[in-house]
Amino acid sequence: MPPASPVTAPTTSPVTGPPVSPVAAPPVTGPPVSAASASPPAQRHLRAVITELRLSAFGPHRAAVFPVGPVTLFAGPSGSGKSQVLAAYEALAALGSGAALEEAFPDARARIPDRAVPDAERRRGFRLGCTVDGPAGPVRLDLAVQAEPALRIVGERLSQDGQILLATALRDPGRRSVQAAWLTGGSVGVTRAPLPDDRLGTALLPLRVAGSTAGQRQVLAAAEQVVVALRSVFPCDPGPDRMRAPVPPGEGRLLRDCANLADVLRRTRHECGTRHALLTEAARTACPGTVAGLDVRAPAGGAPVTAVLDRGPGRPATELARLGSGELRFLALALVLLTGPGVLAMDPAAELPSARQVLTVLADDFDRGLDRRQSAELLRLALLSCGRGHVRLAASVGEATADAARRLPGVAVVDLPA
Repeated sequence: MPPASPVTAPTTSPVTGPPVSPVAAPPVTGPPVSAASASPPAQRHLRAVITELRLSAFGPHRAAVFPVGPVTLFAGPSGSGKSQVLAAYEALAALGSGAALEEAFPDARARIPDRAVPDAERRRGFRLGCTVDGPAGPVRLDLAVQAEPALRIVGERLSQDGQILLATALRDPGRRSVQAAWLTGGSVGVTRAPLPDDRLGTALLPLRVAGSTAGQRQVLAAAEQVVVALRSVFPCDPGPDRMRAPVPPGEGRLLRDCANLADVLRRTRHECGTRHALLTEAARTACPGTVAGLDVRAPAGGAPVTAVLDRGPGRPATELARLGSGELRFLALALVLLTGPGVLAMDPAAELPSARQVLTVLADDFDRGLDRRQSAELLRLALLSCGRGHVRLAASVGEATADAARRLPGVAVVDLPA
């Protein structure tokens, strides 16, 4: 049987910057990870998780490689690119979930590298990627995205152990498609076909590959592992002003702005007794005064639900509307860390049991509005939840929280330079 034909990566790119392939592996460089909280030695991951984020040319970042562990905090001065790192992570997650490019990058021009110069055809863009480890072993995904004059994916590469499993390239700028080639094996070697230029090709492969040869099965295993990891991401940015008002009863799945916190507490109180008790215990630490419990007022007939702090016998309860912004953000983030995908408004991979998936929580300005006690309690909850292997946290934090986190075993603090 003849050997499989190699899948070659594209060699040109409209993405300005250093003259490299649009999906070439960047140098292994990047900001330092604090020594006291560096990631543990490499280990085999039984569940699909993102272990590395690469920003080859993205906003202020050039050839940057960020290790991602169970609890990873990004710290640095204003303008160092903390939010850009999490924006890249969130965009990859959206693409892995099937989102179109304009949904994943609604502000694509803001992601073009600083001082990037257009080429002769006035094209500019950015490059990013990640590594996903899991049962199939480490798999790399790299993307080159054109942001100007039209938003489109101009190069994508899926690879494993140096072997390219999928490569796409923009051949005809007049068509809204890219030419894709993926490993087939057997007598064919490589399959070539057009794919949309506004969707992640890796996420489309399970619909295109039959899995009848060893090469196809390798491609499927790698693509499915990447998709499972990307779809298991929940970006969370609690908005205290939207959490104060009573909310109509619904599914009890927490929105990313946590505006329906009261409805979710109604659900967890009845369905997740152990986790609700842990949340109540955390509230005792972070909220001033006596906290006997977290309760809800849910009038009959579908009337709006109000969440309250139970202050104990003989004491009036405190409605969440009366709590400070820091207390509300704390309760929302604690709830996210203590629950699972079934309580969050997200769409994890339905074909895989939840026990074999890892929820990754993304939180920009994780400690915004929190005092030291609240931040410390959230870090404790993060280590508790992430230590079980089913939850991971990637967040940006201020310097005070970063200083405290550097002394905690199990937390990796990535310091970004100015």
